[in-house]
Amino acid sequence: MTFCLTTTIVKPESGIPIKNAVILLHGYGGDGRDISMLTLAWKRFLPNTIFLCPDGHEKCSINPSGFQWFDLTKDDPQYILEESKKAEIKLREFIDEVKNQYDLKNSQICLSGFSQGCMISINLGLINNENFCCIVGFSGKIINQEDLVKKKTSSTKMLLIHGDSDEVVSPTFLLEAKDFLMRNNVEVETKMIKDCSHHIPVEASSYALNYIKDNLKV
Repeated sequence: MTFCLTTTIVKPESGIPIKNAVILLHGYGGDGRDISMLTLAWKRFLPNTIFLCPDGHEKCSINPSGFQWFDLTKDDPQYILEESKKAEIKLREFIDEVKNQYDLKNSQICLSGFSQGCMISINLGLINNENFCCIVGFSGKIINQEDLVKKKTSSTKMLLIHGDSDEVVSPTFLLEAKDFLMRNNVEVETKMIKDCSHHIPVEASSYALNYIKDNLKV
């Protein structure tokens, strides 16, 4: 099957049935192949899991060799919000394709993302009619709290991880997201990584893997 988004796919070993999926969303200017590197550490601990790493639906404005989920060339919160909604529509279509292709339910799917991908994952986890298994977000934030609280229809549990030295997305956004989620009855765990900038270190990857293992039926 051809999905609506170009996708790097990492399948289970031959003969092992697919019971779960992890959808990994890259950051601004990245691509599916970049973030699929996480699967090298995760794959053998999640044997019945297929990993799907789609490219963003748009070429990145400042890095034509990469992709974006929404444009960041305008410092206008309303513009960014409207652009992010386009990504939500495309990704909801993609998720439906994944569910149909592999005969999965939301409860068998973990959404994960870095930076922009984290931001979109948080939204997707709260605007579906059925909870996903869990969300794991690295170095992100809530795009627009006022808009999200109006759209919220679900309460997917989340783990949010951030570096305390992140120079791109301030670590204060982790605290703001935690406060928002707790106030809106979403189960959330957070982890601040010491001396970590805007990337996913081994410590964060390991912490995320343990959380996914605890929530997916593997």
